[in-house]
Amino acid sequence: MSSAANSSGAGAAKTKGVSLIIAGINGRMGRCTVDAIKDEEGIKLVGAFGRYGASYTDQTLQDLLGIANKNGTNISIKDSLDKCLANLKSAPEVLLDFTEADSAVKHALAALENGIRPVIGTSGLTEAHFKQLKDASARAKIGALVVPNFSVGAVLLINFAKQASKFFSNAEIVETHKLGKLDAPSGTAMYTARVMGEESAKSKQKFNKNPVKENELLPGSRGGKMDSGIHVHSLRLPGILSKQDVYFAGEGELLTLRHESHNTKCFEQGIVLAIRAAAKLNSFVLGLESIVEEYSER
Repeated sequence: MSSAANSSGAGAAKTKGVSLIIAGINGRMGRCTVDAIKDEEGIKLVGAFGRYGASYTDQTLQDLLGIANKNGTNISIKDSLDKCLANLKSAPEVLLDFTEADSAVKHALAALENGIRPVIGTSGLTEAHFKQLKDASARAKIGALVVPNFSVGAVLLINFAKQASKFFSNAEIVETHKLGKLDAPSGTAMYTARVMGEESAKSKQKFNKNPVKENELLPGSRGGKMDSGIHVHSLRLPGILSKQDVYFAGEGELLTLRHESHNTKCFEQGIVLAIRAAAKLNSFVLGLESIVEEYSER
């Protein structure tokens, strides 16, 4: 499975009139999306839902978020995908999901069955999830998009790490997120390691060949180890939104790539790009890189 290829027209002409529903509307990223698209021409928010039985069910978007804008202000918020769709006159083109991994995949599979292209922005997805989505997308003959990180800066870091993987055979990843994040490592770190591993595999190389057998006095102190040999370390600390460092080392040198997110504003550009591109996808895509590249070439 290619990490970013086969977008089949993603990012070609600017998508007009994309109808959108949001899952996880009351979360940090759901709220960020509403802010990101409020003045966007050609993206129309038509529905939203949150967790089952939430106290804000049947409130309007304006009542819940305390904002007034022309894009979706009077939407009645529901507590399931089925109720959200039943409240609409026609199916939306795109579902943007910021729930949790299993729920997001369940929603995405249902969306594909209904001719709706899903964009998943939550972390914690596994290879099994990716296969489910890829197979379902192929059956439905429409696209699905999984985005480990919507920040354009993070996407560029991943691209830089891919390039560096051609030249360095020793690399480790350290990701830091706020205390309370459910999954570790983060989706961004897992995806970065995946891309690096795929690049290294082209030359049949593995990372971090060690001439000695290490002895961990404290189990897990060397972090998690990918099949490619890359070690991934996760830190959870208060006062931090997200940060990722990728270290590459060679004889006499150390290359450090770092990306930091200080607030959710950094995700808005990528969210808009993902929504517009998703409406044109005809196959499964993992990662935002190809979409950002095509956008930059316009």
